[in-house]
Amino acid sequence: MRYHARVKNVCVFCGSSAGSDPAFRAAACEMGEALVRRGIGLVYGGARIGMMGAIADRVLELEGEVIGVIPRALAEKEVAHAGLSELHIVGSMHERKALLTDRSDAFIAMPGGYGTLDELCEALTWGQLGIHAKPVGLLSTAGYFDRLLAFLDHARSEGFLQPEHRAMVTVSADPDELLNGLSAYTPPGVEKLIGLEG
Repeated sequence: MRYHARVKNVCVFCGSSAGSDPAFRAAACEMGEALVRRGIGLVYGGARIGMMGAIADRVLELEGEVIGVIPRALAEKEVAHAGLSELHIVGSMHERKALLTDRSDAFIAMPGGYGTLDELCEALTWGQLGIHAKPVGLLSTAGYFDRLLAFLDHARSEGFLQPEHRAMVTVSADPDELLNGLSAYTPPGVEKLIGLEG
């Protein structure tokens, strides 16, 4: 069955660092522009630094809506963005991820580290289990996610991912193309069966 819900808010997972390649920060700004052009709100981790700050600032500059969710411990270190449309300060990382998921219709991962991978894998796992039917995409700037995609192909070939679940990941280096792919997303027709894959 096709994903019919209109994408009103997209949750973006990305680094609190800007990375070593200026193309990463530029891509964050381009993604922000693409969201605003389509009237889509940004939901993200609430920080003012790195890739996170870059996309939030660009959406705000273009008068788009930005919802941030940040744990109290990080907000108290003064990394919370003070100029957002909404800023939610929560007690833990678990609460953060739950609220990000609740406020979003789709997920996009851009370049980042452990936190980005953690959030991406949880969004995919929940989709695999049928907990949600929301699309998940990768903005693979400068081939950033190529090795991750190769690993997913390896997991599929070794019997740890069914083809339907490998196909859940929409990938593009172009923000508009990626958003088009998310809008056309079809959730897997079979849920993960315990004991058949990891």
